[in-house]
Amino acid sequence: MRPGRVIVCGAGAIGASVAFFLARRGAAPLVVDRGGPAAAASGRAAGFLALDWCAGTPLDVLARASFALHRELADELGAERLGHRPMDALMTAAADAGDLEPYRRLPNPEWLDGNAVAYEVIGTPATTAQVTPAMFTRTMLEEAVAAGAEMRTGAVDGLALDGPDGAVTAVSIDGEAHPADVVVLALGPWTDRAQRWLALPQVFGSRSASLVLAADAPAQAVFSEYVRRDGQRRTIEIYPRADGTVYVSGEPEHGTLPDDPAEIAPTDAACAALHQAAGIHARRLAEAAVVARSACYRPLTRDGVPLIGPVPGAPGAYLATGHASWGILNAPATGRMVAEMILDGAAHSVDPAPFAPGRLPAGRI
Repeated sequence: MRPGRVIVCGAGAIGASVAFFLARRGAAPLVVDRGGPAAAASGRAAGFLALDWCAGTPLDVLARASFALHRELADELGAERLGHRPMDALMTAAADAGDLEPYRRLPNPEWLDGNAVAYEVIGTPATTAQVTPAMFTRTMLEEAVAAGAEMRTGAVDGLALDGPDGAVTAVSIDGEAHPADVVVLALGPWTDRAQRWLALPQVFGSRSASLVLAADAPAQAVFSEYVRRDGQRRTIEIYPRADGTVYVSGEPEHGTLPDDPAEIAPTDAACAALHQAAGIHARRLAEAAVVARSACYRPLTRDGVPLIGPVPGAPGAYLATGHASWGILNAPATGRMVAEMILDGAAHSVDPAPFAPGRLPAGRI
Protein backbone atom coordinates (compact mmCIF):
# COMPACT_ATOMS: atom_id res chain seq x y z
CA MET A 1 0.00 0.00 0.00
CA ARG A 2 1.18 3.51 -0.76
CA PRO A 3 -0.79 6.18 1.12
CA GLY A 4 -1.15 9.70 -0.19
CA ARG A 5 0.42 12.58 1.67
CA VAL A 6 1.91 11.63 5.08
CA ILE A 7 2.70 14.40 7.56
CA VAL A 8 4.80 13.61 10.62
CA CYS A 9 4.30 16.17 13.38
CA GLY A 10 7.43 16.33 15.51
CA ALA A 11 11.11 16.17 14.53
CA GLY A 12 12.48 14.53 17.64
CA ALA A 13 13.99 11.05 17.71
CA ILE A 14 10.58 9.38 17.32
CA GLY A 15 9.37 11.54 14.43
CA ALA A 16 12.75 11.28 12.71
CA SER A 17 12.65 7.49 12.99
CA VAL A 18 9.12 7.33 11.58
CA ALA A 19 10.21 9.48 8.64
CA PHE A 20 13.35 7.38 8.11
CA PHE A 21 11.50 4.07 7.84
CA LEU A 22 8.73 5.55 5.71
CA ALA A 23 11.18 7.13 3.29
CA ARG A 24 13.28 3.96 3.11
CA ARG A 25 10.19 2.20 1.79
CA GLY A 26 9.34 4.76 -0.84
CA ALA A 27 6.97 7.08 1.00
CA ALA A 28 7.79 10.80 1.01
CA PRO A 29 6.59 12.20 4.34
CA LEU A 30 6.60 15.84 5.31
CA VAL A 31 8.13 16.30 8.77
CA VAL A 32 7.17 19.49 10.59
CA ASP A 33 8.37 20.87 13.91
CA ARG A 34 8.08 24.29 15.52
CA GLY A 35 11.70 24.27 16.68
CA GLY A 36 13.34 22.14 13.99
CA PRO A 37 15.15 18.80 14.39
CA ALA A 38 16.00 17.70 17.94
CA ALA A 39 14.78 21.00 19.39
CA ALA A 40 13.46 19.52 22.64
CA ALA A 41 14.33 16.37 24.64
CA SER A 42 15.91 14.67 21.64
CA GLY A 43 18.60 17.34 21.65
CA ARG A 44 19.08 17.37 25.40
CA ALA A 45 18.73 13.77 26.59
CA ALA A 46 21.40 11.30 27.67
CA GLY A 47 21.03 8.77 24.85
CA PHE A 48 21.61 5.69 27.00
CA LEU A 49 20.64 2.35 25.44
CA ALA A 50 19.96 -0.88 27.32
CA LEU A 51 19.10 -4.29 25.92
CA ASP A 52 17.28 -5.88 28.83
CA TRP A 53 16.51 -3.24 31.46
CA CYS A 54 12.81 -3.39 30.58
CA ALA A 55 12.58 -7.15 31.16
CA GLY A 56 9.30 -8.17 32.73
CA THR A 57 7.44 -5.11 31.39
CA PRO A 58 5.41 -4.48 28.22
CA LEU A 59 8.42 -2.57 26.87
CA ASP A 60 10.76 -5.56 26.85
CA VAL A 61 10.23 -6.77 23.27
CA LEU A 62 10.24 -3.22 21.91
CA ALA A 63 13.46 -2.35 23.76
CA ARG A 64 15.29 -5.48 22.61
CA ALA A 65 14.25 -4.90 19.01
CA SER A 66 15.28 -1.26 19.16
CA PHE A 67 18.63 -1.98 20.82
CA ALA A 68 19.45 -4.29 17.92
CA LEU A 69 18.26 -1.68 15.41
CA HIS A 70 20.58 0.93 16.92
CA ARG A 71 23.52 -1.39 16.24
CA GLU A 72 22.34 -2.05 12.69
CA LEU A 73 21.94 1.66 12.03
CA ALA A 74 25.42 2.35 13.39
CA ASP A 75 26.88 -0.30 11.07
CA GLU A 76 24.97 1.07 8.07
CA LEU A 77 25.10 4.83 8.60
CA GLY A 78 28.33 5.10 10.58
CA ALA A 79 28.63 5.04 14.36
CA GLU A 80 30.36 8.42 14.30
CA ARG A 81 27.29 10.06 12.71
CA LEU A 82 25.04 8.77 15.49
CA GLY A 83 27.43 9.00 18.43
CA HIS A 84 26.88 5.27 18.91
CA ARG A 85 29.24 3.18 21.00
CA PRO A 86 28.90 0.18 23.32
CA MET A 87 29.74 0.89 26.96
CA ASP A 88 29.87 -0.51 30.46
CA ALA A 89 27.45 0.57 33.17
CA LEU A 90 28.25 0.74 36.86
CA MET A 91 26.19 1.33 39.99
CA THR A 92 27.85 3.40 42.71
CA ALA A 93 27.13 5.13 46.00
CA ALA A 94 28.36 8.65 46.63
CA ALA A 95 28.00 11.32 49.28
CA ASP A 96 29.09 14.86 50.04
CA ALA A 97 30.52 13.61 53.33
CA GLY A 98 31.03 10.40 55.25
CA ASP A 99 32.84 7.09 54.94
CA LEU A 100 31.35 4.94 52.16
CA GLU A 101 33.79 2.03 52.35
CA PRO A 102 31.26 -0.26 54.08
CA TYR A 103 29.19 -0.05 50.88
CA ARG A 104 32.01 -0.96 48.49
CA ARG A 105 31.68 -4.21 46.56
CA LEU A 106 34.08 -3.51 43.68
CA PRO A 107 37.24 -1.49 43.08
CA ASN A 108 36.59 1.91 41.55
CA PRO A 109 37.66 2.66 37.99
CA GLU A 110 40.66 4.99 38.00
CA TRP A 111 38.68 8.04 36.93
CA LEU A 112 36.12 7.77 39.76
CA ASP A 113 38.46 9.20 42.38
CA GLY A 114 36.00 11.15 44.54
CA ASN A 115 33.88 10.15 47.50
CA ALA A 116 32.15 7.35 45.59
CA VAL A 117 32.33 3.57 45.81
CA ALA A 118 31.44 0.98 43.17
CA TYR A 119 29.19 -1.87 44.11
CA GLU A 120 27.68 -3.48 40.99
CA VAL A 121 28.32 -3.86 37.27
CA ILE A 122 24.89 -3.42 35.66
CA GLY A 123 25.81 -3.38 31.97
CA THR A 124 28.49 -4.53 29.56
CA PRO A 125 29.22 -3.56 25.94
CA ALA A 126 26.98 -6.46 24.90
CA THR A 127 23.98 -5.09 26.78
CA THR A 128 24.46 -1.32 27.14
CA ALA A 129 25.45 1.42 24.72
CA GLN A 130 24.83 5.07 23.92
CA VAL A 131 24.08 7.48 21.11
CA THR A 132 24.32 11.26 21.14
CA PRO A 133 20.62 12.06 20.78
CA ALA A 134 20.92 15.23 18.68
CA MET A 135 23.33 13.48 16.28
CA PHE A 136 21.07 10.43 16.04
CA THR A 137 17.96 12.52 15.36
CA ARG A 138 19.57 14.78 12.77
CA THR A 139 21.23 11.89 10.96
CA MET A 140 17.97 9.95 10.75
CA LEU A 141 16.27 13.03 9.31
CA GLU A 142 19.11 13.66 6.86
CA GLU A 143 18.78 10.10 5.61
CA ALA A 144 15.00 10.42 5.37
CA VAL A 145 15.31 13.64 3.34
CA ALA A 146 17.89 12.01 1.08
CA ALA A 147 15.35 9.23 0.43
CA GLY A 148 12.54 11.65 -0.45
CA ALA A 149 11.17 13.11 2.80
CA GLU A 150 10.80 16.85 3.37
CA MET A 151 11.61 18.78 6.56
CA ARG A 152 9.80 22.02 7.41
CA THR A 153 9.96 24.31 10.43
CA GLY A 154 6.52 25.46 11.51
CA ALA A 155 3.83 25.15 14.16
CA VAL A 156 1.10 22.55 13.71
CA ASP A 157 -2.05 24.37 14.80
CA GLY A 158 -4.92 22.22 13.62
CA LEU A 159 -6.19 19.03 11.99
CA ALA A 160 -9.05 18.63 9.54
CA LEU A 161 -10.98 15.43 10.21
CA ASP A 162 -13.79 15.73 7.69
CA GLY A 163 -13.17 12.63 5.58
CA PRO A 164 -15.26 9.43 5.76
CA ASP A 165 -15.82 8.37 9.39
CA GLY A 166 -13.86 11.38 10.59
CA ALA A 167 -10.72 10.61 8.60
CA VAL A 168 -7.79 13.01 8.39
CA THR A 169 -7.88 15.29 5.34
CA ALA A 170 -5.44 18.08 6.21
CA VAL A 171 -2.95 19.45 8.73
CA SER A 172 -2.76 23.16 9.45
CA ILE A 173 0.81 24.49 9.66
CA ASP A 174 1.19 28.13 10.67
CA GLY A 175 -2.44 28.64 9.74
CA GLU A 176 -2.16 27.11 6.27
CA ALA A 177 -3.96 23.86 5.43
CA HIS A 178 -1.83 21.09 3.93
CA PRO A 179 -3.72 18.12 2.48
CA ALA A 180 -2.90 14.86 4.24
CA ASP A 181 -4.16 11.30 4.18
CA VAL A 182 -2.07 10.27 7.19
CA VAL A 183 -0.79 12.26 10.16
CA VAL A 184 1.63 10.91 12.74
CA LEU A 185 1.59 12.78 16.06
CA ALA A 186 5.08 12.40 17.50
CA LEU A 187 4.71 15.42 19.74
CA GLY A 188 6.17 14.12 22.99
CA PRO A 189 4.90 16.14 25.99
CA TRP A 190 3.14 18.52 23.59
CA THR A 191 0.63 15.77 22.69
CA ASP A 192 -1.98 17.54 24.80
CA ARG A 193 -2.00 20.38 22.24
CA ALA A 194 -3.48 17.91 19.74
CA GLN A 195 -6.32 17.20 22.18
CA ARG A 196 -7.81 20.46 20.91
CA TRP A 197 -8.59 18.66 17.65
CA LEU A 198 -9.25 15.01 18.54
CA ALA A 199 -9.75 12.75 21.54
CA LEU A 200 -6.45 11.35 22.84
CA PRO A 201 -5.16 9.72 26.03
CA GLN A 202 -3.45 12.13 28.41
CA VAL A 203 0.31 12.58 28.11
CA PHE A 204 2.22 14.37 30.86
CA GLY A 205 5.66 15.96 30.95
CA SER A 206 8.36 15.14 33.53
CA ARG A 207 11.06 17.82 33.65
CA SER A 208 14.72 17.47 34.62
CA ALA A 209 17.94 19.44 34.22
CA SER A 210 21.25 18.30 32.74
CA LEU A 211 24.81 19.46 32.17
CA VAL A 212 27.44 18.65 29.58
CA LEU A 213 30.99 18.97 30.93
CA ALA A 214 34.26 19.15 29.01
CA ALA A 215 36.07 16.09 30.35
CA ASP A 216 37.49 12.83 29.02
CA ALA A 217 36.36 9.60 30.66
CA PRO A 218 36.10 5.96 29.60
CA ALA A 219 32.98 4.49 27.99
CA GLN A 220 31.39 3.74 31.33
CA ALA A 221 27.97 5.00 32.38
CA VAL A 222 27.58 5.61 36.12
CA PHE A 223 24.28 5.38 38.00
CA SER A 224 24.86 6.66 41.51
CA GLU A 225 22.79 6.77 44.68
CA TYR A 226 24.01 10.12 45.93
CA VAL A 227 23.41 11.64 49.40
CA ARG A 228 23.85 15.36 49.85
CA ARG A 229 25.18 17.00 52.96
CA ASP A 230 21.62 17.99 53.93
CA GLY A 231 20.45 14.38 53.65
CA GLN A 232 18.60 14.73 50.33
CA ARG A 233 19.01 11.77 48.01
CA ARG A 234 19.31 11.80 44.23
CA THR A 235 20.00 9.24 41.54
CA ILE A 236 22.78 10.89 39.55
CA GLU A 237 23.51 9.63 36.04
CA ILE A 238 26.90 10.26 34.42
CA TYR A 239 27.50 9.41 30.75
CA PRO A 240 30.94 9.95 29.19
CA ARG A 241 30.74 10.55 25.44
CA ALA A 242 33.19 9.81 22.69
CA ASP A 243 33.68 13.50 21.87
CA GLY A 244 35.44 14.31 25.14
CA THR A 245 32.37 15.46 27.05
CA VAL A 246 30.41 14.02 29.95
CA TYR A 247 26.61 14.30 30.25
CA VAL A 248 25.24 14.57 33.81
CA SER A 249 21.59 14.42 34.87
CA GLY A 250 19.41 13.61 37.83
CA GLU A 251 18.07 16.91 39.10
CA PRO A 252 14.25 17.09 38.79
CA GLU A 253 12.62 20.45 38.13
CA HIS A 254 9.13 21.85 37.89
CA GLY A 255 7.54 24.25 35.46
CA THR A 256 4.81 24.83 32.92
CA LEU A 257 5.45 23.39 29.47
CA PRO A 258 5.75 26.29 27.00
CA ASP A 259 4.62 26.04 23.39
CA ASP A 260 8.15 26.82 22.17
CA PRO A 261 10.90 24.39 23.29
CA ALA A 262 13.45 27.19 22.99
CA GLU A 263 11.91 28.70 26.12
CA ILE A 264 12.84 25.69 28.28
CA ALA A 265 15.93 26.46 30.37
CA PRO A 266 17.32 24.94 33.56
CA THR A 267 17.59 26.84 36.82
CA ASP A 268 20.97 27.98 38.10
CA ALA A 269 20.36 26.02 41.29
CA ALA A 270 19.77 22.75 39.44
CA CYS A 271 22.90 23.20 37.33
CA ALA A 272 25.02 24.04 40.36
CA ALA A 273 23.69 20.97 42.18
CA LEU A 274 24.52 18.72 39.22
CA HIS A 275 28.06 20.07 38.91
CA GLN A 276 28.56 19.62 42.65
CA ALA A 277 27.32 16.03 42.44
CA ALA A 278 29.50 15.23 39.43
CA GLY A 279 32.54 16.65 41.21
CA ILE A 280 31.95 14.45 44.23
CA HIS A 281 32.33 11.44 41.92
CA ALA A 282 35.44 12.54 40.04
CA ARG A 283 37.91 15.41 40.42
CA ARG A 284 38.10 15.85 36.65
CA LEU A 285 34.38 16.59 36.65
CA ALA A 286 34.67 19.08 39.49
CA GLU A 287 37.26 21.00 37.49
CA ALA A 288 35.56 20.63 34.09
CA ALA A 289 34.15 23.58 32.19
CA VAL A 290 30.42 23.56 31.47
CA VAL A 291 29.80 23.06 27.74
CA ALA A 292 26.00 23.13 27.88
CA ARG A 293 23.16 23.52 30.38
CA SER A 294 19.73 22.27 29.49
CA ALA A 295 16.36 21.08 30.70
CA CYS A 296 13.77 18.95 28.97
CA TYR A 297 10.37 17.36 29.46
CA ARG A 298 9.96 13.63 28.88
CA PRO A 299 6.45 12.42 27.95
CA LEU A 300 4.67 10.06 30.34
CA THR A 301 1.41 8.14 29.99
CA ARG A 302 -0.89 7.08 32.81
CA ASP A 303 0.37 3.49 32.76
CA GLY A 304 3.99 4.20 31.84
CA VAL A 305 3.70 2.51 28.43
CA PRO A 306 4.05 4.42 25.13
CA LEU A 307 1.18 5.19 22.79
CA ILE A 308 1.99 3.70 19.37
CA GLY A 309 -0.68 3.13 16.77
CA PRO A 310 -3.85 4.40 15.12
CA VAL A 311 -6.08 6.84 16.99
CA PRO A 312 -9.55 5.31 17.49
CA GLY A 313 -12.26 7.22 15.65
CA ALA A 314 -9.85 9.20 13.47
CA PRO A 315 -8.82 7.14 10.43
CA GLY A 316 -5.40 8.17 9.17
CA ALA A 317 -4.22 9.55 12.53
CA TYR A 318 -1.44 7.75 14.44
CA LEU A 319 0.22 8.36 17.79
CA ALA A 320 3.89 7.77 18.60
CA THR A 321 4.58 9.27 22.00
CA GLY A 322 4.80 8.67 25.74
CA HIS A 323 8.16 6.88 25.81
CA ALA A 324 9.32 8.58 29.05
CA SER A 325 13.05 8.12 29.67
CA TRP A 326 13.35 5.39 27.00
CA GLY A 327 12.47 7.53 23.99
CA ILE A 328 15.92 7.50 22.40
CA LEU A 329 16.32 3.76 23.00
CA ASN A 330 12.94 2.88 21.51
CA ALA A 331 12.87 5.39 18.65
CA PRO A 332 14.05 3.06 15.84
CA ALA A 333 11.68 0.19 16.62
CA THR A 334 8.81 2.65 17.12
CA GLY A 335 9.53 4.29 13.77
CA ARG A 336 9.64 0.95 12.02
CA MET A 337 6.35 -0.14 13.63
CA VAL A 338 4.52 3.03 12.59
CA ALA A 339 5.85 2.76 9.04
CA GLU A 340 4.55 -0.83 8.89
CA MET A 341 1.15 0.25 10.17
CA ILE A 342 0.89 2.95 7.52
CA LEU A 343 2.32 0.99 4.58
CA ASP A 344 1.27 -2.58 5.40
CA GLY A 345 -1.87 -2.00 7.44
CA ALA A 346 -0.37 -3.55 10.59
CA ALA A 347 2.90 -3.76 12.51
CA HIS A 348 4.67 -7.09 12.22
CA SER A 349 8.17 -6.46 13.61
CA VAL A 350 6.85 -5.97 17.18
CA ASP A 351 3.42 -6.85 18.59
CA PRO A 352 1.64 -3.47 18.79
CA ALA A 353 -1.12 -4.59 21.17
CA PRO A 354 0.51 -3.36 24.44
CA PHE A 355 0.95 0.12 22.96
CA ALA A 356 -2.50 0.62 21.39
CA PRO A 357 -3.80 4.12 22.17
CA GLY A 358 -7.29 2.71 22.71
CA ARG A 359 -6.24 0.98 25.93
CA LEU A 360 -6.42 4.29 27.84
CA PRO A 361 -9.29 6.77 28.29
CA ALA A 362 -9.25 9.55 25.73
CA GLY A 363 -10.51 13.09 25.85
CA ARG A 364 -10.44 16.47 24.18
CA ILE A 365 -9.50 19.85 25.61
